[in-house]
Amino acid sequence: MRKPKTPPNHDHFLRFMTDKDRMLAAIRAINSPLVDGKYLHWDQLLRYSPPADLSHEDWWHGLKFQRMPTCTRLPLASKLGGHFSYTLVNLIPEHLHWIDLQAGGSIEMPGDIANENSRDRYIFNSLLEEAITSSQIEGATTTRQVAKDMLRTGRPPRDRSERMIFNNFVTMQHINEIKNRPLTKDIVFELHRLVTEETLNDPDAAGRFRRNGENIYVAGDNDDIHHVPPSADELNARMDAMCAFANGETPEEFVHPAIRSIALHFWLAYDHPFVDGNGRTARALFYWSMLHHGYWLFEFLSISHIIQKAPSKYSRAFLYTETDDNDLTYFILYHLDVMRKAVASLNDYVKRKTEEIQVIERQLRATATVNHRQLALISHALRHRDQIYTIESHRRSHNVVYQTARLDLLDLLDLGILTVRKSGRTMQFRPAPDIDERLAELTL
Repeated sequence: MRKPKTPPNHDHFLRFMTDKDRMLAAIRAINSPLVDGKYLHWDQLLRYSPPADLSHEDWWHGLKFQRMPTCTRLPLASKLGGHFSYTLVNLIPEHLHWIDLQAGGSIEMPGDIANENSRDRYIFNSLLEEAITSSQIEGATTTRQVAKDMLRTGRPPRDRSERMIFNNFVTMQHINEIKNRPLTKDIVFELHRLVTEETLNDPDAAGRFRRNGENIYVAGDNDDIHHVPPSADELNARMDAMCAFANGETPEEFVHPAIRSIALHFWLAYDHPFVDGNGRTARALFYWSMLHHGYWLFEFLSISHIIQKAPSKYSRAFLYTETDDNDLTYFILYHLDVMRKAVASLNDYVKRKTEEIQVIERQLRATATVNHRQLALISHALRHRDQIYTIESHRRSHNVVYQTARLDLLDLLDLGILTVRKSGRTMQFRPAPDIDERLAELTL
């Protein structure tokens, strides 16, 4: 994507502020920091017609004048001086209230997530989805099905793309283990090591800051430079400040936990403290922060799944922020929208899976004794006729012991729902070619 046009500079704004006639005309014509309910960047504003007889420049400065009174300064410093800040426009409290209700506190869990028997399956699928899509955003080329098979069966990664996905999966599991601990530099380094293990050209670069001479920058599609991060000499102090912010030690005024989590995501991506793996580490820190602040539903969500659908919007949110006086509002609004879509996607997924299993359950309840794990496998097998199941993959998917998984599969084999063959010492189960007829016979 192209880099957005840079807004008029401060000299132009100062001339606007000292020209009373121009300023009053803009104030009379503009009574909101939004345009058609949107928080527009200069690059977007140019596509709209200004109100009254204002020029685009005066319209822009009038909007900036409206945004200033509710501006909150954050401790994240720009490499050029000054600090990042955000404007609490009406859209943000609405999003935050919705997220508070849907993802935190003691609200009722959606659907099967409330059921301890199926809860582990949803956690596993969420971790799997985030591991795959977060890696694909950063260039992993492994197909979704191959990646799922790798993680479900527990086989070792065979190439760099598979290793990226495997690392992300392990990292997401680790985040849940450390969610109650305060963030430290060592934790950030450990997350980076987990994310990048055996994927870097220089293995020594895992879990350490980039050094002077390791010239890191973010480029666009045509190799034009979009972002040059702060100097390596600043990284130690900047990460100390980032950890203090993550732990709520700064700033003095209240920052909503979701905004704090989003800002943490942006902070690490902006500093780009590592030679590679910055995006994956930044998203991992976002998850740590949301779980740390009690937003338990994020254990089941994949934000990367939403980001991957429109990656240019993700990049543009970073660029809008950096090109407009370090205004983090653009990235916050984008990220809040991603979070809401991730929650909605989870609810749709839970509803769909619940309905699928309920249909099968109704058919089998009166004629066969099949537990919830077996019902889930049958549902999956009906949609994936070539799928291979192993005792280990079934054990991992449902977080049960080996013997329980083995008995589940052998029971389905006895019912004729699965077939089996050996590959070495491993028993490989597949949906029976006549699975529909077998299930029909069971429900007669």
